[in-house]
Amino acid sequence: MLPILESGEETTLIGGQAVMEGVMMRAPHSYCVAVRKADGTLVTEQSPVPRMSEKYPIFKLPVLRGLGTLGQAMALGGKALRFSANAQLSEEEKPVEISPWMMTANVILTLGFFLFMYKFVPLLVATRIGKAVPALSGLTASNFVDGGVRIAIFLAFLFLLSRLKDIRRVFEYHGAEHKVVFNFESGKPVTVENAQKFVTFHPRCGTNFLAVVLGVAFLLYPLLPVAGFWARLGLRVALLPLIAGVSYEIIRFAAKRQGTLMGLLSKPGLWLQRITTKPPDDTQAAVAIHALEGAMALEEKQGGELVIA
Repeated sequence: MLPILESGEETTLIGGQAVMEGVMMRAPHSYCVAVRKADGTLVTEQSPVPRMSEKYPIFKLPVLRGLGTLGQAMALGGKALRFSANAQLSEEEKPVEISPWMMTANVILTLGFFLFMYKFVPLLVATRIGKAVPALSGLTASNFVDGGVRIAIFLAFLFLLSRLKDIRRVFEYHGAEHKVVFNFESGKPVTVENAQKFVTFHPRCGTNFLAVVLGVAFLLYPLLPVAGFWARLGLRVALLPLIAGVSYEIIRFAAKRQGTLMGLLSKPGLWLQRITTKPPDDTQAAVAIHALEGAMALEEKQGGELVIA
């Protein structure tokens, strides 16, 4: 989920995500994926894409707009990842074709894994600890233990993921994406040399979003006066859309106020990006720039405003 949450921020011009040996960049009404193949050549895929709030006005509302953005970002992210995977195949290998039912099954399995690892397991561990340590059996104490276990699982998962060689390459392209976005937002000419001067930690990163989701859940769950394992688990699942929507609003608000007290809300996510982003080389930065130029060129053809709100 980490890179998929990157794109689609409603009040900024561009977002993006890392893919296999490449980067996807998203403008308000366009996106472009640029991928470097094994032989060194660059291939791209680009297409117009409407904002969710333009297709469905209900997604203009606070909290709901975050859910619309997340849903569209997941769809675009999956499409970009498939393109990047197929780009790495040799001429003899057939491209991976994924049918709608396979996509649905993948979403269900991914959601099921998320709920199991980040809802069921932490609550189960907290319940068992409460039985072993009476001082931690109370509703408030148990909920805080549950939140601590959830955060520990998340950090362990990120750390183990970062040790994989192929994932490290994705994290380098993640860093390239951030540097190029920073370069564009600075108003300076977007070049490899200029992009490399910026850091890889961006306040609108999907890592920030996940950090805020964990923080909101950590503070919210102890306030819920519900006892019983299955009742607490069911309420956690039911509140997930609300937590995601509120977290989006927090990220959106804090990203505009870096350097202020509200900007501190982005700090945990920025620290975590030391794991999920790595310094890119010049060739990786060049791929990110190519994706940005493709998205912007298509946006301009459609008459989109090339401004930063």
